[in-house]
Amino acid sequence: MKIAFNARFILPDQLEGIGWYSYELIRRLSVRFPEHEFLLLTDRNISKKPECGKNVSWHTLYPPARHPLLWWIWFEWSVPRFLKNHEVDLFLSPDGYLSLAANIPQLMVFHDLAYLHYPDQISWTVRNYYRYFVPKFMRKASLVFAVSQATKDDIIQQLHVPSEKILLAYNGCKDEFHAISLDKREKVRARVSHGAPYLLFVGAMHPRKNLVNLVKAFTIFKNRQFSDIKLLLVGRKAWMNRELERTISQSPYRNDIIHLNYLEKAELSEITASAEALIMPSYLEGFGVPVLEALYCDVPVMVSDRFSLPEVAGPGAFVFNPDDPTDMANSMSQFYQEKDHSHRIALGRIHREQFSWDHTADIIALAISRILNEKKYLSK
Repeated sequence: MKIAFNARFILPDQLEGIGWYSYELIRRLSVRFPEHEFLLLTDRNISKKPECGKNVSWHTLYPPARHPLLWWIWFEWSVPRFLKNHEVDLFLSPDGYLSLAANIPQLMVFHDLAYLHYPDQISWTVRNYYRYFVPKFMRKASLVFAVSQATKDDIIQQLHVPSEKILLAYNGCKDEFHAISLDKREKVRARVSHGAPYLLFVGAMHPRKNLVNLVKAFTIFKNRQFSDIKLLLVGRKAWMNRELERTISQSPYRNDIIHLNYLEKAELSEITASAEALIMPSYLEGFGVPVLEALYCDVPVMVSDRFSLPEVAGPGAFVFNPDDPTDMANSMSQFYQEKDHSHRIALGRIHREQFSWDHTADIIALAISRILNEKKYLSK
């Protein structure tokens, strides 16, 4: 049978959250279902297509969909026409969009409802597109996969979707993220932080990531502790705002705050594994992949008490109120004074086992099998 797969975010050398989810999922599904044909749909020409399996073919549909009007054209015109012309049996979309015009079973992976919680941080056109279409997508989908229990609960509460229609399909961790030797950690630190230990944040410089309060908390922490520890911020400055720049410039420890732009996974894994701790102060994360990556690197984690972060971080995490820089600084101080974090690392090793790409692929593969078997039975 034929399965179409929304591969818009599988962009070589530019893979981020949804892109990685899409890539890790399709390369496992294609192996689990060698008898089926997977048709990967993109919205632009990809010169260097990643290897996904012999039963995978790539198809470019226009227009390039990176604007609400173009989303509508792509999903409501280009996609359904392709599905019909190629007699596709099922459409799987890992980026939270579906085609309302298509009349075949559709499965959707959904990551978060940030547009409802932080509407002022999204453009008017995008916000209203989501408000109009997401509830319709939820009704249209045969099944919805949420990337965390927090996201599932939010969908149920905000959009009144029946619980039985939503299954959990967590993110996994890239193979490159693992603990490294002390010697290698020292070499990485010499390269990125002048040899000093550092607390690490990974993510785009978006207001929802709460970096202003993170810098304030770091300043409070440094005022308390006589330490050479630094704060390393890794991520794109796409949403870098004046308040964050001003907060950094006004901190007496601004020279201890280091920013690195988007990094390839090999370098990011080494930088994560070399951190003293990872800190994630976000107000909302559908999952929080950097937290899981830190756990796989045996690095302690400090997280806000909001949405999915405590769920992903597990029982060994330091948890704080993201609205209160002092409380955040208290977690930093507690971490710094604790010295021996072996018990937290041990808890993290146990907790991280439930998050794997293979397990996620198993869950989605089971749903695919059930739907295709039902379709085969009804067609007889």
